[in-house]
Amino acid sequence: MANLSYSTFLQLRYKTEMPKRMRAYAALAEEKYNLPTYPVLVNILKESDVEIPTSYESQFAGLQARQDYRVINLWEVDVEIAFTQPVPSLLPFVPILKGGAEESTVQRALQILRADEQLSQLETVMAFFATFVLDSALVQQIMRWDMAILRESPWYQQILKEGEQRGRREGRREEILSGIELALEIKFGTEGLQLMPEISQISDLDRLKAIQQGIKSANTLDELRQFI
Repeated sequence: MANLSYSTFLQLRYKTEMPKRMRAYAALAEEKYNLPTYPVLVNILKESDVEIPTSYESQFAGLQARQDYRVINLWEVDVEIAFTQPVPSLLPFVPILKGGAEESTVQRALQILRADEQLSQLETVMAFFATFVLDSALVQQIMRWDMAILRESPWYQQILKEGEQRGRREGRREEILSGIELALEIKFGTEGLQLMPEISQISDLDRLKAIQQGIKSANTLDELRQFI
């Protein structure tokens, strides 16, 4: 990752937070259960064509940490797996699986969900994901209930609320990162921009603001590196 450009890091920033946590989770799980771990990152919806990294790396004071993990993109998983494998938890994701954005396929998954009382509660989840790939009117027709029920459900509203909050945080974060990039270039030239890949991995807004202020008082890049 150290060789990626700053613009690429901006596109990947939402993907680096979870891998960073996975490194901690993997270590905690190994310590708690005294067993080897196999970290897996599951991406539900495709947001861009940027290649998703399969490892997380960090460097500090000459020391390097690395966490490899397997990446599973649901949009690359063949929809037939949901019907042929004993993994009923995949059924709600049928609409966004590879080849799943078909009316007949969604209806097929719906029949399985409704046939099992324990799985029927996942119908709303599948309807939610279906709205990403199918027209809402068609989803309403398939489900045979008013889409207003879905939009008014607490689960759906919570998803929307979290999405809005994340959008505001990410927008503010990008704004601060742009300010840091400009300040580094003005004060230290192109050499200062070499710090951007490391800074771009920081998700805490207060810490980014502190770095932005620290650029003003730092006399050298070494001072700023210690501050970061």
